[in-house]
Amino acid sequence: MNWINNVVRPKIQRILNPKRETPDNLWVKCPTSGQMVYYKDLEANQFVVPGSDHHMRMSATARLKFLFDSGEYETIALPEVAADPLKFRDERRYTERLKDAKAKSKLADAILAGIGTLDGMQVVSAVQDFGFMGGSLGTAAGEAVITAMRAAVERDAPFIMFAASGGARMQEGIMSLMQLPRTTVAVQELREANLPYIVVLTHPTTGGVTASYAMLGDIHIAEPGALIGFAGPRVIEQTIREKLPDGFQRSEYLLEHGMVDMVVHRHQLRETLSRVCRLLTKNGTPAGPEADETYGQDDAADRVEEIATDMAPSAFVAADATAETGAHDIENTEVIVTEASNDESEEEEQASPRGVS
Repeated sequence: MNWINNVVRPKIQRILNPKRETPDNLWVKCPTSGQMVYYKDLEANQFVVPGSDHHMRMSATARLKFLFDSGEYETIALPEVAADPLKFRDERRYTERLKDAKAKSKLADAILAGIGTLDGMQVVSAVQDFGFMGGSLGTAAGEAVITAMRAAVERDAPFIMFAASGGARMQEGIMSLMQLPRTTVAVQELREANLPYIVVLTHPTTGGVTASYAMLGDIHIAEPGALIGFAGPRVIEQTIREKLPDGFQRSEYLLEHGMVDMVVHRHQLRETLSRVCRLLTKNGTPAGPEADETYGQDDAADRVEEIATDMAPSAFVAADATAETGAHDIENTEVIVTEASNDESEEEEQASPRGVS
């Protein structure tokens, strides 16, 4: 009887009543407060923890879904590249790491690019997924950035880049580092086309990505608490052997020191991007020398003032103040310099003996 009760009956119960598997990500723990948040609630809140307001990482698909109207967009077909150009192997083969990353993220590589509308305006966006090998920049990711930027040029649309990366992908060596100048050239193509290039710096953005296209935008927007820099704070402390200031390399610290233009909460990010795109374009017409001929400085100043009043970013407030007082300050500076030079010449004549030049 013991054998029937201990072995046979439990097997029959498992067959008739199979145990339901609980998903691993049903509950998510906030790294700041330790609060446990139901995953569905966190997803509905754009992955911002309700209590602590901590911004969790977002996948590339979730980014594009929250960015575009009705969550609809057209995925940009990205070119295929050599999977393992250097036949790299450390503890595992590079091809095995790529296979695992693709299965986990459902992406071909670290960047997903799409075309859609933002409040009715067509825009092109690319997102780095930190879940794909730390968002590292390899050959495929570099080709994705270049392809997305050229797609924006072809469609005469603003380009929005969501950066999140640990830097260049070491498994591809020099091939990875070559993506830095290549993506920089693609950014220059956007500028030559007079198209806005807006960068959203998310947590974390470091390494070669920061040293290239992530810091070449026309407007740099950072999410709250994002780590942004080249080398990490631990490496810097070990190198200089000094204690770094509190909040060093965080988005708020960089805003105070002029490294980024504004820090925007994720709930206001979509509205902010829409307004910035409309500020830098007019009915789809790129801003630039040609656009300046279309509408005058008064119209541009009014639009800057309107956005500065609604969003209150320090960058636009400073730009507005400079636009109003810049010419007057230059005139005053010239007068002061002229008067100072006259005073110096009179003092030199009085101090120097007669007949000596």
